[in-house]
Amino acid sequence: MSTTAQSPVGRRTGESKVSEPGTPPATGTTVQGWRRPGPTPKEQKYDILLGLGMAVAAVIGTELARGAAPNQVDLGIGGVEPYVLSAAGALPLCFRRRWPIPVLLVVSVLFVVAGERATFAFAGNLITQATQFMAIYAAVAWARDRRLMKAAVGLVFIGMFGWLVLNFVRALENDEIKGPNNGLLSPYISGVVITLALNVLYFFGAYFWGRTAWGTARQRYELEQQATELAAQQQANARRAVIDERLRISRELHDVVAHHISSIGVQAGGARRVMETDPEAAKNALSVIENSSRTAVNEMRQLLGMLRAADPDLDVEAPAAKAPQAGADRLPALIADVNGEGLSVGFHQIGHPVQLPETVSVSVYRIAQEALTNVRRHSTARSAHITLRYLGDSVELEVIDDGRPKHAPVGSRLGHVGIRERVGLLGGETEIGPRPVGGFRVRVRIPLDPQNRPLAKEEQS
Repeated sequence: MSTTAQSPVGRRTGESKVSEPGTPPATGTTVQGWRRPGPTPKEQKYDILLGLGMAVAAVIGTELARGAAPNQVDLGIGGVEPYVLSAAGALPLCFRRRWPIPVLLVVSVLFVVAGERATFAFAGNLITQATQFMAIYAAVAWARDRRLMKAAVGLVFIGMFGWLVLNFVRALENDEIKGPNNGLLSPYISGVVITLALNVLYFFGAYFWGRTAWGTARQRYELEQQATELAAQQQANARRAVIDERLRISRELHDVVAHHISSIGVQAGGARRVMETDPEAAKNALSVIENSSRTAVNEMRQLLGMLRAADPDLDVEAPAAKAPQAGADRLPALIADVNGEGLSVGFHQIGHPVQLPETVSVSVYRIAQEALTNVRRHSTARSAHITLRYLGDSVELEVIDDGRPKHAPVGSRLGHVGIRERVGLLGGETEIGPRPVGGFRVRVRIPLDPQNRPLAKEEQS
């Protein structure tokens, strides 16, 4: 059997499908027309080192093939032609990812020239065979123009198939493929089948390996796009939850401020009527007006701070119908509504009760309401307990349960974002998370003195 007939050459592919192997299923991120980004500077540096290393290895492999040849070999032009062809065939790999299609065409031409001009070095040098394999792989894996890539690969495969047929014809004319053993098939047919099978595995293996690498890169790109979209969506949802909570507080503050303004009007009218007949009563009425006005101003400053922080570009729907005014005094009614629906809720109050500012009172109720809602929706808890602590200069609310998070579906935790936002606007502290002994805890502490509450960032600026 001639060494030429044993060398790997290929035939044309019958590719007709549009989709590429390794392509992930449709997931909402469109990658039609995706072009693989070019190699990074680090990858280009690696390719240069690879090409130079392969060229040196090819020269060494040629010298070893010469020494192992059973007959005298022809060293061609200048006695160095096989060495030059071996090195020249590997050097284009320095640009295999930067210009994959030209590299494939150049390497393929040099592959055939080496097979014709330096048969001993071509057949006995594995580096030459590996170079052609890597060129096909790089073209399929890195070519940005997929149509041009398929045309180039098809052209190379046709050329290799034609060269293989030519070698088979030469071997038949020269009766080079022969042997002493007569099997089911003749030595010539057996040699043709073996050589053809090796070449099919060689060329199509490189092609499909390259397609898999390209599909993996596209899948990685799609996953990165999805991660970016999910992060943006999560950020938008959290931002919307914050703004919704601020607008909800704003409506509640509006009711509080309206109450103070109405009280001021009533007291002012009474003071006007008794100013001459009962100066002491008029003085008391004016004192009430002074206190109410200060409280209203403080509440209005908070309201303006929240409205300034809200995003004016966000499309906010009209508020829903307003429920009865919430407050800390309505916690027992809230617990009564939740009890008896698969969840047992207890209530405990610590400290001497004091009159809470209306915004703090409303916030205590809303936080307890949100915490119990999360327990029912996202936990396996069968019981929960609410503790309200009056600490003199602040009030503390704690909601604990004995459950575990449900496996599916999980919550978005936007309710926790709203709780933190509400407490933060009131200058308080928040602790939300699992308990060391099991279950979950939501604990907030809110100062009662409005003067100790920090202004919104917009007001500070």
